[in-house]
Amino acid sequence: MIRALVTGGTSPIGEAICRTLAREGHQVLVHAHTSAARAAALAEELGGAAATFDITDHDATRDACEALLADGPIQVLVHNAGAHDDVPMAAMTHTQWQRAIAVSLDGFFHVARPLLLPMMGTRFGRIVAMSSVTAIMGNRGQANYAAAKAGLIGAVRALSLECAPRGVTVNAVAPGLIDSPAIAAAVPVEEVRRMVPARRLGRPEEVAELVAFLCSARAGYITGQTVSINGGMA
Repeated sequence: MIRALVTGGTSPIGEAICRTLAREGHQVLVHAHTSAARAAALAEELGGAAATFDITDHDATRDACEALLADGPIQVLVHNAGAHDDVPMAAMTHTQWQRAIAVSLDGFFHVARPLLLPMMGTRFGRIVAMSSVTAIMGNRGQANYAAAKAGLIGAVRALSLECAPRGVTVNAVAPGLIDSPAIAAAVPVEEVRRMVPARRLGRPEEVAELVAFLCSARAGYITGQTVSINGGMA
């Protein structure tokens, strides 16, 4: 059974990814930082395990990954953890800038690096980093978030070249407006219809299906790519 680690596994998209990967036969390791109880409950429901650590902490993440690797290689990594703190850059604090970078971009390095050699040793692996349509088209008040998510696209392109000879693919998925309590509260229906040619929010399950495909053997010749799922926004 392939072991799959999903960071930020209790968010709406993260939970949908965990459920879809479990349905496809993976043993899912549900990562969380502040939502340990939710991660444990989801992992128990899916027959997987929970992993609680701060992905912005290099040493803590390394130690947590090494503990997970004691039970065998992790051949699927979905880096879904992210953070945003929206404000125009002229008013942005260093902490606001740094937090977005720390979770999305630093977190990707912290969690992926310890898993790479064991994964490549199996000659099969799938890494998917969750970027954002904001990285592609920008958004007012999200320079920090856009920079972090665009950085993931660059990291994916470079890492894919290093991993391809060992049967490991590395891709990015860039969702647009996806239904969640936060999006529903922040973006009125009329604004969704104006911004999105499909005239609706995406569903977490739609994102999860794309991620699951990229994590499957069927996607073995797709690597170094950014696939945006955004209803036609970009």
